[in-house]
Amino acid sequence: MRADDVIQVSCIDREAFPTMLPPADFDRELHNPLAHYIVAEIEDDSQQLAGFAGFWLMAGEAHIVNLAVRERHQRQGVGELLLLSLIYLAVQMHANLMTLEVRPSNLSARNLYGKYSFNIQGIRRGYYSDNHEDAVIMTADNIASAGYQRRLKQLEREYYAKWGA
Repeated sequence: MRADDVIQVSCIDREAFPTMLPPADFDRELHNPLAHYIVAEIEDDSQQLAGFAGFWLMAGEAHIVNLAVRERHQRQGVGELLLLSLIYLAVQMHANLMTLEVRPSNLSARNLYGKYSFNIQGIRRGYYSDNHEDAVIMTADNIASAGYQRRLKQLEREYYAKWGA
């Protein structure tokens, strides 16, 4: 993510999480040494972003803080591509595990994370400020291990077979 992406990223964030307060400050995140963000750009002349994702890297753990896709680009593989890319980036940065929080009601996201070996580790009660819904804590362990990397490569091949380049 670059500074000129911030306006679009903020719009995507507001669309995906309209009731979350306070809204994320992505200008500040660009200067946060713990934060690492990526964007998915539409391959045409519009320079439109389809989605974005980011994690904070601390003590070998990549904690996913955002993963959002514009509504009109959902169910087209963008979220999965962002997740794949985050995992590869985290491994390059020497992370050994990834964690995240997800709403129990967000079954499509929970299924995607489960596909990538994120397992339920616990619940954060009343986590979401908009409606006090709990959060499911999910973690993928040993992401740099040979076994996880083999599984990741297989999932990547399946992704590209389904969605193309």
